Amino acid sequence: MEILQDYDLSKLNTFSIQANAKFFVEIKNEQELKKLFTDPIFTGNKKFFLGGGSNVLFTRDFDGIVVLNALKGIEIVREDSESVTIRSMAGETWHDLVTFAVERGYWGIENLSFIPGTVGAAPMQNIGAYGAELENVLEDVEAAEIATGERKVFTKEECELGYRDSIFKNALKGKYCITAVTIKLSKVEKKNISYKVLKEYIEEHKIDIQTPKNVSDAVMAIRKSKLPDPNIIPNAGSFFKNIFLSKEEAKIFLAKYPEVPYFEDKARIKIPAAYLIEACGPASPQSGGASAASWRGYRVGNVGVHDKQALVLVHYGGAEGGEFMNLVREITTSVKEKFGIELVPEVNIV
Repeated sequence: MEILQDYDLSKLNTFSIQANAKFFVEIKNEQELKKLFTDPIFTGNKKFFLGGGSNVLFTRDFDGIVVLNALKGIEIVREDSESVTIRSMAGETWHDLVTFAVERGYWGIENLSFIPGTVGAAPMQNIGAYGAELENVLEDVEAAEIATGERKVFTKEECELGYRDSIFKNALKGKYCITAVTIKLSKVEKKNISYKVLKEYIEEHKIDIQTPKNVSDAVMAIRKSKLPDPNIIPNAGSFFKNIFLSKEEAKIFLAKYPEVPYFEDKARIKIPAAYLIEACGPASPQSGGASAASWRGYRVGNVGVHDKQALVLVHYGGAEGGEFMNLVREITTSVKEKFGIELVPEVNIV
């Protein structure tokens, strides 16, 4: 374990934003983590734990220590004729865990294919896509308390999972470092292909779903067609959360804006944030300050909104985090003024 100084983080965040950490260390095993917790540089500075860097926007240099969680390892801990329980270390790439499962015919996370980031970030965000969420398969989360180094195992219920939310983003934010995640998958076929976009893709391409890999391949094809590759156009995936309203709130909102699409989600109504963003746009000087047609495809300086997905902000090179924040403020203001709804970033802003 080596603690470095004045470390460039541009290659460790998918926005490729240049920001320096006062101190930086990469942790490859739990023994190094225990040692780090007693190091005076760690105890005496602000701390930020980094995984795949796919859900973070650095707006300035970090005046403290950045810890890269590189804990590796995937193992089957229990199985029977119907199910299998898998433990993955937090530093594993999430899609590598999905690949591990679908190649063995295990059902449960195939809809979550190709989501960027690490396994450790998955419960923090309660990641979800195409009709599935981590909470459907999560068993427990292992973490180390940053103040004491003590290990704790959180049950799914203790994680207080919500829509792109968990206790680790709220009451326990900055208090624990996630070290491992355990999930339970099915050996018995459990198709989850009712999500509209996924269902339409499968029907259009006449795909006969026989294995979880069939679903995984379809999900990856959809994601690749809609979302830019961070290695080509730096981005952090969906920047904003979708909107969830109670049925009473939705009734009032949709009476005022009947053109807005919506989806029922248990006891709530989901409003696609992408639609709200597309229905708004930047102020146009040529129109006396009136809004242009849409934010989708908009570019200002070195940053912009992806031309195929309005939820995705992209970096064309040379931008600082402040440029993104200016764009974020403009987008959220336009949506608030038109629809009366406050967009909330999904990305962790540092």
